[in-house]
Amino acid sequence: MTSTTDIAAELERLRAENAALRTELEETNQGVLALYAELDQQAEQLKEVSDLKSRFLSYMSHEFRTPLGSILSITRLLEEGMDGPLNDEQLRQVRFVSSAAVELRDMVDDLLDLAKIEAGRISISPAWFDLMDLFSALRGMFRPLVDDAHHVELVFEEPPPLPMLYTDDKKLAQILRNFISNALKFTPKGRVAISARPEGVGFVRFSVRDTGIGIPEHMLGALFEDFIQVDTPIQKRLRGTGLGLALCRRFAELLGGSVGVSSVVGEGSEFHVIVPIALPEESNDGG
Repeated sequence: MTSTTDIAAELERLRAENAALRTELEETNQGVLALYAELDQQAEQLKEVSDLKSRFLSYMSHEFRTPLGSILSITRLLEEGMDGPLNDEQLRQVRFVSSAAVELRDMVDDLLDLAKIEAGRISISPAWFDLMDLFSALRGMFRPLVDDAHHVELVFEEPPPLPMLYTDDKKLAQILRNFISNALKFTPKGRVAISARPEGVGFVRFSVRDTGIGIPEHMLGALFEDFIQVDTPIQKRLRGTGLGLALCRRFAELLGGSVGVSSVVGEGSEFHVIVPIALPEESNDGG
């Protein structure tokens, strides 16, 4: 039979254990609170750095636009012979300057879009439109480039019956323009085909297929990351920002969709974007 003394001793031992546990829990709680405070401080610092980067990109992009616009205007006047005709060598040099200015302008536009996205200042403006109107606008935009390069055929395939789309047609067009531009750039000769078809329930898939040089398999997973470029002789000759595909991915996400790519070296590539046929109403305020 347990004595009163034994019970008292056991109770005292339990009280001592509880007191030790409470002390340990208090110390743990204090450590957790300190960790949360440190994480909050680091998160705030990261946010400040991100905001500074976005403001810097936005400011620099705006500052570059004015002189680039002036350069392009001057080169256009020179090409048109407003101050007298140019000889062949002068015309070649002026076109070189114009091409470099266009390349810089595209870089500025990409950086500005990136800054807006990271700062959450990109707005989505959905509207109803017909798919064929989008294809017609893209066809007209790229016709001069294809006419200058008869070795590449640009084909807009007849889509199956699709309903009117309700999304931001400008951002969707920007994604497809980037895909088509890349396909033309990396297809020395052959065919670039644009198509659209239903995908699952309530989605549409746009594809841009080419018969170009293709992309190594180990590069495919990183293509839609910032500043990634395919390491090929053509890429070295035709430079870009490495931001175009990253912006395509972010625009697609803003539209409630996704992007993807498949490719075989020496045979060609296929880039696609899948977006909802109708953008949900709650997404209309942008992001």
